[in-house]
Amino acid sequence: MTTELDIRDLIPDVVEAVGAFDFDDRGSGISPRRLPSWTRPQLPQFSDIMARMPSGVRLRFATDSRRVGIAFLATTVTAELLPRRPVVFNLETGDGTLSTASSVLGNNIRLDLANPGRYEVERGDADTLVFEGLDEGTKTCELWLPHNAYVELRGMVVDGGATLEPAPADTRPRWIHHGSSISHCMEADEPALIWPAVAARAAGMSLISLGFGGQSQLDQFVARTMRDAPADIVTVKVGINIVNMDSMRERVFGPALHGFLDTLREGKPDTPIAAISPIYCPSAETRPGPTVPDGNGKFITVDGFEEYRVGCLTLTRIRELIAEAVETRRSAGDAALHYVDGLELFGAEDADDLPDDLHPNPAGYVRMGERFAPILRRLMG
Repeated sequence: MTTELDIRDLIPDVVEAVGAFDFDDRGSGISPRRLPSWTRPQLPQFSDIMARMPSGVRLRFATDSRRVGIAFLATTVTAELLPRRPVVFNLETGDGTLSTASSVLGNNIRLDLANPGRYEVERGDADTLVFEGLDEGTKTCELWLPHNAYVELRGMVVDGGATLEPAPADTRPRWIHHGSSISHCMEADEPALIWPAVAARAAGMSLISLGFGGQSQLDQFVARTMRDAPADIVTVKVGINIVNMDSMRERVFGPALHGFLDTLREGKPDTPIAAISPIYCPSAETRPGPTVPDGNGKFITVDGFEEYRVGCLTLTRIRELIAEAVETRRSAGDAALHYVDGLELFGAEDADDLPDDLHPNPAGYVRMGERFAPILRRLMG
């Protein structure tokens, strides 16, 4: 026999939602948000959309139950004619064991690619997933929430008579990371296999992920969130979205990057910070954006208008500008600021795992995490 407990009675006193800064109250449950409530009036629409997908968010607790479950209503987003992917949860126990459960139930938002901004909502049912056969005795658990869906959390399931209590204090270093869709990792197969999660688990760190698809734009509401959040190390991966949207030219990018770093340093004067440049993207290495889908599953840059492109940014130039900004600040005394070349994580030699010429596939994300883990440890000293 199992017991279902209302999630609203558990968070935050019994269950910690690691990586969630706020919640939407849905009446029958709550949905985590990865930015604090004060940011709401400032968020562009797509930043709000991405902040509501709980990439990297975990429910952390301790229990002696042999079964742990989650009751929820998921909402996925699917492009027209493409198959709907399952919604996946991972349960990680204190010894690092990772279990997987998935659901195909819930709502689906189907986008009309021929008419941007138009979509159809397909209503679905809530579901409950249960992880069984857990070890006897009290153990610390982290339930990784789906990285590529909205999730309304409704309840947690444990054995009848089992205890559910706060987990012991997490003594791992706390790492907060901001990046683009390549840090959000919607293409990953499982939430614990997004590359920041792979790196954090391998390096023995607790991840706070602010990877927002399409939204790594040096926004000050993100910088202030990171400034104010407890962290032992901070990383910012920037550049690809600025080229994707052609949202900045060289005149604006440099000061915006310095301003973002200045904001971080207001609250974290001595914390290790790493600025990470973009990974490989063939169409934008030497050509400025914007990037657009070509209709054949690839992303390409737009040709023409050369007379108007003075100061437009390529990935090659952005890597140079980030490296120069870091070196300027280090020369001025900021020895805890570091530069990481994104090509160390995913370069031209990895192109076979870049199916759309922009986003890595699941294997590519795992490799990125494995490559970044030793860098994390080195940055921590």
